[in-house]
Amino acid sequence: MTFLSRIMLLKSQAHFSTDVQRGGTSINGAAFKGTGKRKTELARKRVGLMIAGFTVAYAVIGGRLVQYGYAQPEVTSSILPADRLMASRPDILDRNGEVLATDIRTVSLFAEPHKIVDADEAVEKLATVLTDLDIKGTYKKLSNPNSHFQWLRRQLTPKQQSQVLALGIPGIGFRPEKRRFYPGGPTASHVVGYVNIDNRGMSGMEKYIDNQGLADLRDLGMTGDSPLEPVKLSIDLRVQNIVRDVLVGAVTKFEALGAGAVVLDVRTGEVLAMSSLPDFDPNNPAASAQEGWLNRMSNGTFEMGSTFKSFTIAMGLDSGKVSINDSFDARYPIRIGGFTIQDFHGKHRILTVPEIFQYSSNIGTAKVADIVGTEGHKEFLTRLGLLSKMQTELPEVAMPSQPRQWKKLNSITISFGHGVSTTPLQTAVAGVALVNGGRLIEPTFLPRTPEQADLVAQQVIQPSTSKDMRYLFEVNGVKGSGRNARVDGFNVGGKTGTADKVVNGRYVGDKNFNAFLAAFPIDDPRYVVLAVIDEPKTDKGNGAALAGTSAAPMVGEIIRRSAAILGVEPKFGDDGSALLVSY
Repeated sequence: MTFLSRIMLLKSQAHFSTDVQRGGTSINGAAFKGTGKRKTELARKRVGLMIAGFTVAYAVIGGRLVQYGYAQPEVTSSILPADRLMASRPDILDRNGEVLATDIRTVSLFAEPHKIVDADEAVEKLATVLTDLDIKGTYKKLSNPNSHFQWLRRQLTPKQQSQVLALGIPGIGFRPEKRRFYPGGPTASHVVGYVNIDNRGMSGMEKYIDNQGLADLRDLGMTGDSPLEPVKLSIDLRVQNIVRDVLVGAVTKFEALGAGAVVLDVRTGEVLAMSSLPDFDPNNPAASAQEGWLNRMSNGTFEMGSTFKSFTIAMGLDSGKVSINDSFDARYPIRIGGFTIQDFHGKHRILTVPEIFQYSSNIGTAKVADIVGTEGHKEFLTRLGLLSKMQTELPEVAMPSQPRQWKKLNSITISFGHGVSTTPLQTAVAGVALVNGGRLIEPTFLPRTPEQADLVAQQVIQPSTSKDMRYLFEVNGVKGSGRNARVDGFNVGGKTGTADKVVNGRYVGDKNFNAFLAAFPIDDPRYVVLAVIDEPKTDKGNGAALAGTSAAPMVGEIIRRSAAILGVEPKFGDDGSALLVSY
């Protein structure tokens, strides 16, 4: 066999063929098929493993993305989680649904200094938009490469946000926040209060809302961006605006240090209006410094002067030791403990109880207190809530001051308003008890029905005593120092109080704290109004104005402008049946 023939034979043997015999060697076709099948199955398994591997990988990636979607944001430095920064506060409304406080959306500017490329350039650009920017402080914040978060400006306006965005500074961002807005500005500032930069209540009803649990829920991260149920107050914004307007006019007219007034519903104890000057704009409370933050009506204590004679006379009548027909000798001054007590406008004669009240006799009032006694006097004022801290929703409530040890001299001076300092609001609350049948009702800044008031009311004096006090208020309103508070059609009765102020430990006669406590209509009282004014001056500049010429006209103006709003119908004529006709 030639060499070529051998080559061809070997080549033919190398090929796989079925049942071909070459030199006694047999190649099986079934074995060939088995080998091919195993290779195909192996390839399929490999492809399957690859598909399974990719499926697992993508599933892990998808799962992590879902996890990141539900995960809470990381807290970095002083930045709070977004849901807590966006937490809503409830709107505050007046009794008629008018908005006193609400939330508006805003943004705050922050920086991530580690991403800032050029701190100098960033500061220069920001200063073109934020003209009052602290250049040195901002540069210090932005030039710290180890810092990952810094606040630059809280609560920007939409215009400022747009201008900063246009600067295109890397590492600068915005954080959505809420800002508290007070549409009425200072109108009801001391009642509503204000919040700080983090939307937390700092005073007034804003702080009360936080104290009811909102602050705790916020600290626990359980508040959100969903609107909350509004909080409705007892305040009537229309009357509130009138009261503040009258106070502003009085402070200007009498060049006074301050003034205040409150309107109370005698049936429910609701505060319909309360204002104190100086006040502040809750949209920018820092601008008024600390002087405007003091709420003189509930957080300031003052000697209320002759308005306290109302409580002294009521004490005598309620004790049964004095009747309204009794008379007292007011001809001579009282000398006790080195002091001489005399009348400001003395009649120097024997006075009846109504005349003691009408002429505001210190001598007569002191003798009424002396009949009751020191312990009885202290107990009565405590019963009326004048010596203890007043309970109400407003957080700013001062504790009254009184002598550590009551002696006869203390009782006598306190009988006409010197020696005890109380808040004007609690004086008005005690005044309500004198005219509403003798029931002391804790004041409230939230709506309250007469039925709800019955549950908290305390009978502190007899109804007959209250009836006598209404008569005395009316007499003084017609013939006495309350004449300047009279309003045609509305029977106003009340009692003035002119208290000398203490300067360097001594009473001075040219600095007064004046008050007028009134109720109307006095024959069937619906509302009590108390106005105070601090250091009013006469229009002639010749000393201090008296309560009859300063505080009383303030009350008259408040009643004249607000009585119709409060639903009190005017009555004319002796029996109230006459009509006022204009021709």
